[in-house]
Amino acid sequence: MRYEIPTEARLPFLAEPVAIHWGNHALVMFGIWFVLVPVSVMLLRFGKIPPSTYGIPRGTSKWAWPELPWTLHKYALYTAIFLTLAGAGLSVLLSGGFSGTLHAWLGSAAVLLGALQGLSAWFRGSHGGRKDPAADPDDRATWGGDHFDMAPRRWWFEAYHKTAGYFALALALGAVATGLSQFWMPVLAAAMFVVVLAALGLAVLLQGRGHKHDTYRSAYGHHAEHPFNRRRYGRMLEERGEKP
Repeated sequence: MRYEIPTEARLPFLAEPVAIHWGNHALVMFGIWFVLVPVSVMLLRFGKIPPSTYGIPRGTSKWAWPELPWTLHKYALYTAIFLTLAGAGLSVLLSGGFSGTLHAWLGSAAVLLGALQGLSAWFRGSHGGRKDPAADPDDRATWGGDHFDMAPRRWWFEAYHKTAGYFALALALGAVATGLSQFWMPVLAAAMFVVVLAALGLAVLLQGRGHKHDTYRSAYGHHAEHPFNRRRYGRMLEERGEKP
């Protein structure tokens, strides 16, 4: 059954109906999911500093480059969640309720996963490491933290947060595509095509040029005594002197 998109809305607190400009809704959602979110993801994926012995220097400002990708990713994520919830809520209000279309279902799923991204960040655990303000840089016993130790809490946070983030982007792509099938905007369709191709090309280029660095080693360093490095590379280090 074909869904007729309403062109005006009657709100209980207004005497006269108001015109609905669905093009503005499409532009805002496109800006969130095809500009703001991908830029924040690419920045964190490819903007981390190359690993050193102890990673990010102690005392580095959250707005200095070694920490900046994480800072911008966090604030971009919360901004995207706020704008998405506002945009989705306004569209439901103006439509007179949930439309039940494929666009509505995909959009709702993207909104839900996006909101859960922000919620999951509260469960990432403590940081730790030599750079932690509470640590003594000369006493390794004080460097403990969920991330530095790669405790189960942090391990499962990363497993969920990274995976669900890409699923949210895929759902957003489907929501925009189905939205365009209901309210055709050729310029926006062309922009979506260009952005997807540009993101693919840029990701391949940056990956190929070696700009993707391991998060743990970038933040804390590649020292062999770091807990997660020992777990990952301990056997390799033990066997380096063995002959085939």
